[in-house]
Amino acid sequence: MSNNQSDANLRGSVDPELQAIADYVCDVTNFSDEAYETAWHCLWDSLGCAMLALDFDACTRHLGPVITGTSVPNGVPIPGTPHQLDPVKAAFDIGATIRWLDFNDTWLAAEWGHPSDNLGAILAAADFSSRYLGQQWSIRDVLTALIQAYEIQGVLALENCFNRLGFDHVVLVKIASAAVAARLMGASRQQVLDTLGHAFVDGQSLRTYRHAPNATSRKSWAAGDATSRAVRLAMMVLAGESGLTTPLSVSKWGFQDVLMKGNSLQLSQPFGSYVVENILFKISFPAEFHAQTAVECALQVHDDVKDRIDDIERIEVATQESAVRIISKTGPLYNPADRDHCLQYMIAVPLLFGRLSAADYEDDVASDPRIDTLRSKMVVSEDKQYSIDYLDPNQRAIPNAVQVFFNDGTSTDRVEVKFPIGHRMRRAEGVPLLIEKVNKAIDQLFSSDHAPKLIDLRQDRQNTMAMSLTSFLDQWQRN
Repeated sequence: MSNNQSDANLRGSVDPELQAIADYVCDVTNFSDEAYETAWHCLWDSLGCAMLALDFDACTRHLGPVITGTSVPNGVPIPGTPHQLDPVKAAFDIGATIRWLDFNDTWLAAEWGHPSDNLGAILAAADFSSRYLGQQWSIRDVLTALIQAYEIQGVLALENCFNRLGFDHVVLVKIASAAVAARLMGASRQQVLDTLGHAFVDGQSLRTYRHAPNATSRKSWAAGDATSRAVRLAMMVLAGESGLTTPLSVSKWGFQDVLMKGNSLQLSQPFGSYVVENILFKISFPAEFHAQTAVECALQVHDDVKDRIDDIERIEVATQESAVRIISKTGPLYNPADRDHCLQYMIAVPLLFGRLSAADYEDDVASDPRIDTLRSKMVVSEDKQYSIDYLDPNQRAIPNAVQVFFNDGTSTDRVEVKFPIGHRMRRAEGVPLLIEKVNKAIDQLFSSDHAPKLIDLRQDRQNTMAMSLTSFLDQWQRN
């Protein structure tokens, strides 16, 4: 008898997870007033983060056309710059500037990430579609796409923990961006499905660049890379590239068997507007989110320790399991990317100086030997209740506690903060500070003549939401 070994080349129906995403982005949806109001804050906060990033050469050297001196007539404007680029490079530039300082909004679940990373694809695809394809998208349309991208990324993150498998959460940026970018550029439901298939089977980044000993600034442009790749895949499908029916479930070669070790992708709840309504804003300091409340604790302790730094015996830090696993590190810190993902560094600086800004990750501040001395005196441990509260869907707390002990046997109070200023639980307290953050970013970059015009757009929400995206982005150009 012959031993005939072959694969059955029979295509079944499209993976249901892809169908659920495609149905969600293609259906006409009216979201809640809270969803649109929060999305409005997300848009402005993201642009504010991008403006702040333009002060750093490490960021701006990545911006502009791939080949210096080339231009794209009527290209996508890159906010805060004179560049007008093709939609793929534009998605990268916008995504990289929003993400650069680790100051943009955050989602924490089984997998974490930054849903505003998707704005690179959203703004680039919508502007390209408006200027070249005849579809005039408004700011309200952009907010609808934002809500959808946040929801796709965030719901997929609820029970699917990719970082424990070794690859980076920007896979979810690529998937969410692929779906909304395709729709914004006029894709049919089938073309959205095809684009999603390519996004799932595309090469996915390892988390290497986020962890000791290899943390580098790649973590600041990785999301821009993912969102630009999403736009590229959508454009290829719109140009006629065929799709895949079972990129998730196909045996041996599919996403689930290869990357998820045979586990199934989980969709734990229907898509709606849950994620944007519960988004976490980084308001007071650019710091990895698991450390946000630790920084608040350190700031509260600062006055009690600033004149006794040399007398400190030890610093006890209680935190959640995720913070221990992701950002607790000892040894040398080699660059700003290393420092803004070090829990101990992010506590030491506010203990010493009563502040934590993006500039505090740079070499001139990091060279202060007292920072490493304080780091060496920190004892970081997991508080089991903090880890429980972190995973509780009714809380989504991000707790930290800090207590400083001195050589004479005295100590500060144990200061605990469960919810950071950007949490939904503190929204009323946080929004005025969020607006102040954005206004300062605009004032810092734009002239005294132009900055008030942008601030007026933010204050006039009703009229600005009806404004065309092309007119809106033109207002952000800077020579």
